[in-house]
This record gives sequence, structure tokens and C-alpha cells, in this order.
Amino acid sequence: MEINFLIIAVAALVPLVIGFIWYNPKVFGNAWMAATGMTPEKGKEMNMVKVFSLTYLMSFFIAFLIQPMVIHQYGVFSVLMDEPGFNDPTSPMGIYFSDFMKNYGDNYRTFKHGVFHGVIVGLLFVTPIITINSLFEGKGFKYIAINGGYWTVCIAIM
Repeated sequence: MEINFLIIAVAALVPLVIGFIWYNPKVFGNAWMAATGMTPEKGKEMNMVKVFSLTYLMSFFIAFLIQPMVIHQYGVFSVLMDEPGFNDPTSPMGIYFSDFMKNYGDNYRTFKHGVFHGVIVGLLFVTPIITINSLFEGKGFKYIAINGGYWTVCIAIM
């Protein structure tokens, strides 16, 4: 199994695209600015090339991590890859893995299934992290909901 870097690079664009929509003043932008204390003036002082570049890099890392979480066949690969003969397609292990992938390699490889995993990760992993940080930073529920919702949608689409 190979990691698909092209798909990861494309998926890493999702947070930028969704962010332009999500944090638009006509959507959640004004509420987010009020919850964070951000102002348009502060935004103009930021180095946006740096912000967007690092956002893309961090999103690439997230997308890289999500791919093996969503594609269940990576689990089989990781369990068997150190078995003797795994890299030899003519060995019993190589034949077993090849047959397994032929029979089950496409199972649960749909966008719908990926969205399911993304929602679970967003709600049960990312949002709790945002909540913990927010509690110590004195941020309120609105801040948690806006950012947790944003990341849940992003990861679901990624």
C-alpha cells in the first residue's frame, strides 16, 4: 500500500477553502472575532503569507494522519508488513496479502465512510482538545462551538 501524496496535498487545501467560508463575516466571522477579540485591524497587521503557508503545512500533516485512519486496509498492512515473506509476492504471506486486498481492498473506501470517520475525529478528538485549551484560555462556548464545528466539517470533507 502506498500513501497517496497527491490526495493528501489536495485534502490539505480543505481547511483553507472552508475557512474562507466559515470565518466570513456573513457566516461565523463576526461571532468568531467577538469570541477571540480579533479585529479587522489586527488581521491587517498579520503576515498572511506566513499564516496561510503554515496553515497549509499543518493541514497537510492532518491529512497525512487521516488517510491511514480512514482506510482500514492500512491496519491489515501494518499488522502484516513485518511478517516473513510479506514483500515476496510468491510467498505464502505475499499471496495471502494479495488475495486479501483483491477481496477486501475496496471495502469502506467511499466518501461517505470518510465523512463518518471525519465527524467522529472532529467531535471526539479535535473538539475536546479545543475545549480543554479554551477552558484554560477563558474562552466561552461560542468560541468552542465555532472552532470545533469548523474542524469537524474540515476533517469530514478531508
